[in-house]
Amino acid sequence: MGRNLPLFQMPAPNATSRFSDRADNYVHYRPGYPREVLQTLQAECGLAPAHVVADIASGTGIWTRMLLQNGNRVFGVEPNPEMRQAGERLLADFANFTSVAGTAEATTLPDHSCDFVTAAQAAHWFDRQRSRGEFIRILKPGGWLALLWNERITDSTPFLLDYENLLLTYGTDYEEVRHERTTSAVNQFFDPAPFQERVFSMQQQFDYAGLEGRLLSSSYAPGPEHPKHAPMLRELRRIFDAHAAAGRVAFAYHTRLYFGRLS
Repeated sequence: MGRNLPLFQMPAPNATSRFSDRADNYVHYRPGYPREVLQTLQAECGLAPAHVVADIASGTGIWTRMLLQNGNRVFGVEPNPEMRQAGERLLADFANFTSVAGTAEATTLPDHSCDFVTAAQAAHWFDRQRSRGEFIRILKPGGWLALLWNERITDSTPFLLDYENLLLTYGTDYEEVRHERTTSAVNQFFDPAPFQERVFSMQQQFDYAGLEGRLLSSSYAPGPEHPKHAPMLRELRRIFDAHAAAGRVAFAYHTRLYFGRLS
């Protein structure tokens, strides 16, 4: 099954390091995932608490936490030290969590040790061919791969249209790395095996401080040392003041889940 969506970009050369100075904002302002994602994996793939999951590019553990709360033993494989340390700190209370310094292409996990491989908000950074081979290596026969993204809706409200224009104007490499351009080649991870897609709706609301934190959690938002940083924040403030209702603005998302067995 394929998707007639925009071009799947090649992974950025700095995919591992580009979130190093974003971990704190990532923790506080990135969205979670709808409960329906977990419910779908339970109903369609038989995900049960006894299953072992490798969560690839687990970051600060937003999706990992949902798996741990489901009772799963989870190996959180994360190459970025700052993101991995944030995840270790935030998930320290879960005895069934193991933090792993590894990549999608080289997880360091044993052969056939996992029932599921998952990647949330991350697979667009992977080398598709090499990571697919690694996932097959670490999965048990008949194991499942699940890829998910929160895809920000860019044009459903005047605020979201203005926010999109801000990113196009000030983002350092926004058009090249935005993950909404990646789902057209999800089949590269599964082919020749079939896969399925589910789409769910979700929303986040922010005051101005939250909106700024959400923007600065993005890898393409210029940091404080960049000449675009200050004018970007001035424009963000203008957009917020123009569109806020009761002191808040809303991000709308489609959460896209792709799942199938690897063979």
